Amino acid sequence: MATTSGSANPRPETERKRKDILRAAIEIFGTKGSTNGTLADIAEQVGMTHAGVLHHFGSKQKLLLEVLEFRDQDDVAHLADRHIPGGPDLFMHLVRTMIRNATRPGIVQVYTVLSAESVTEEHPAKEFFQERYRVLRGEVDEAFRELCAQEDVTDPVAIDKASAAILAVMDGLQLQWLLDPTAIDLAAASEFGIQAIVNSVLKPGPELSTYVREG
Repeated sequence: MATTSGSANPRPETERKRKDILRAAIEIFGTKGSTNGTLADIAEQVGMTHAGVLHHFGSKQKLLLEVLEFRDQDDVAHLADRHIPGGPDLFMHLVRTMIRNATRPGIVQVYTVLSAESVTEEHPAKEFFQERYRVLRGEVDEAFRELCAQEDVTDPVAIDKASAAILAVMDGLQLQWLLDPTAIDLAAASEFGIQAIVNSVLKPGPELSTYVREG
């Protein structure tokens, strides 16, 4: 989604330095946010000058966008075709992603901080996250439609709601987990939430209002 500012085939030493800067930026932006986290903070962590960081990325805005791209690449680096699976297997992929996320809090933290900041006016990552959610909703939507076709279920309105709800559950649980890792089993809670939403589309239960008892 973001574009790389370096050359198509950077030298190994250049690529190593860029990755060092990106990892430092993940930590700085994750702990301080993109506004309070400075290029000087990042430069100090990797033993470079402010000008050295700018040499590799051009600007703070470009660095921030490349941090997000780096995070996306890390998400699929372990997959054979470096792309998330389609169809019903997507739901299990989402669960596996949350299991993996529980082992990499830094990546989760920078994503959570930057996605929250992106709702503010003129934030450099706003378009990135708008497009990211649009694409992800579409991919989850397609997985639902394929699954529903297998189960002979047709409810496009429920599918659209469920696609957005699954992403909200994942992001919301990550936020709670970052605030108190001992209170949330990130993987188990994510699997429960995703399973509950999938099942509610395939076999909808009674309306919540039916559980209300008038006293």
